[in-house]
Amino acid sequence: MTTRYRLTSVETVQQDGSWLFTARNGRGEDTEVLLVPCESEAKPPVEAWVNRCTHENQRLYREDIGAVMRDGGVVCPKHGSIFDACSGYCDNGEAADSTLLSVDLEIEDGQVYLIDEDMTYLRDGPADDDDDDDGPQSTSHLQF
Repeated sequence: MTTRYRLTSVETVQQDGSWLFTARNGRGEDTEVLLVPCESEAKPPVEAWVNRCTHENQRLYREDIGAVMRDGGVVCPKHGSIFDACSGYCDNGEAADSTLLSVDLEIEDGQVYLIDEDMTYLRDGPADDDDDDDGPQSTSHLQF
């Protein structure tokens, strides 16, 4: 039986544009998970992705601004690749032809629940990372 944990509301994710929590994966590693609105009739209104670009070990969600969303996608702050918010797929830039790692959710009565068997909820917000700085190490000309 799958355990589910209430994370937040669909309304919060849609209003804020993104939402972040930390979970422990099946290998015992703390993992940040990004919730983003999905604007597809065929998909749930919120999707969850591991908070790492597929091109480099780069966070997509920044504490100071959340995740940058553009044209229904999540923008990598380092190289500008855009991952579709609903599918996680990227068709441009350095991360082209890759897909973000998904995390299983359930939406019920406007609430978002974590149901991924490989993830155990730890806390709202980012992982405690002493060896990581507060933001991306950008080598691009992108400004947010």
